[in-house]
Amino acid sequence: MKTQSIIYTFMAVLLVSLLTYIILPKKVVEEIQEIADEVIEDFNDYFGISLEKYTKESRTVQRNETLGNILNSEGIPFSIIENIVEKALPDFDVRRVRAGNNYHLYFTNDTMPALKHFVYEISQTKYLAVEFSDSLLVRLDKQEITTKPATGYGIITSSLWNAMVANDLDPNLANKLSEIYAWEVDFYRIQKNDKFKIVYDKLFVGDKYIGSGRIQAAMFHHRNRDFYAIYFEKDTIRDYYNPEGESLRKAFLRAPLRYSRISSRFSHSRLHPVLGTRRPHLGTDYAAPQGTPILAVGDGVVTEARYHGGNGNYVRIRHNSVYETQYLHMSRFADGIRPGTYVNQGDVIGYVGMTGLATGPHVCFRFWKNGEQVDHLKEEFPHAEPLDSAYYDAFFERRDYYMKILNYLKYEDQQKLATH
Repeated sequence: MKTQSIIYTFMAVLLVSLLTYIILPKKVVEEIQEIADEVIEDFNDYFGISLEKYTKESRTVQRNETLGNILNSEGIPFSIIENIVEKALPDFDVRRVRAGNNYHLYFTNDTMPALKHFVYEISQTKYLAVEFSDSLLVRLDKQEITTKPATGYGIITSSLWNAMVANDLDPNLANKLSEIYAWEVDFYRIQKNDKFKIVYDKLFVGDKYIGSGRIQAAMFHHRNRDFYAIYFEKDTIRDYYNPEGESLRKAFLRAPLRYSRISSRFSHSRLHPVLGTRRPHLGTDYAAPQGTPILAVGDGVVTEARYHGGNGNYVRIRHNSVYETQYLHMSRFADGIRPGTYVNQGDVIGYVGMTGLATGPHVCFRFWKNGEQVDHLKEEFPHAEPLDSAYYDAFFERRDYYMKILNYLKYEDQQKLATH
């Protein structure tokens, strides 16, 4: 039996440990003590509950199953269940127990097993733990997340998302790359054979992979240019910079949506899809599903948020004395969006719709410079404040380290994942 072998191993280690205090050097004693500690840890599972004392059963919440159903079926009276509900509030409402989430039951190793511990996994890291002892103990806790460095790369044949999947990378890394390069790369115009390399964190609880963490460094090859990004964190600074220490953030995002496609470009003579006549289209249309969040491309003050004729529901933002933007055909405005509201870059200001003169769900994005509508895709915007020179030494050391890793990664025809 596994349990017996653990006990025998532990007893042997304990005996040797006692002897070592007499005949072995201190360093050897410390090494043996570490082994003993590891053996003791084997007695407990991820939630710190002894697998020697209890028999564990892991299950999944079924549809229409509640905490009351689960515990009462194991002999826990409803009076105690009500007490659990009260003790869990306000940190966790047990009515939010969801089908598909895991829970664990720990029974005594007696001829008549009794439930002594119950653990419900709220998320991949948070959990509700209940101990049925002389007094009912209810606590909310979270498991420790560990990170492991990893690398990946890919060549785009259709989309960034598909390139991630083709190279066995977490597809969510596509979202993270798009956020990092939102000011540098037009992800609605990425081309076949664009390339990327990344150094990122993998997240684990114990030995269980739970997702991708922060991208520490990246290179994105787009339109015959290599765009590098190095994450730097020190004091109050948490941002991505290019190799020269310039922030990747700019005054404006490249587009008001995270993912979409350009359905109509800025033009002084476009055939209107509804009216059937040629007229100027002084904006860029981004087609996206109904309800897709629309983002403010820069900091500013909302000057208009209303319905008007062919524009439908729209929002207009004044960013400074030079620049203004407008977002048309919204299905609705985001909460709190009204004239006078200050918004930050990336804030949700509304949702894609087709109000006004529109043949399908999209946002018509308009950009003013010194009172004149211009094609924002042809504008070059200044970077945000560069890194303070006081941080140069620390940043350049970090930059050199990650640049070596990125340059070491080589693309393969098969576009296979390279991890370390």
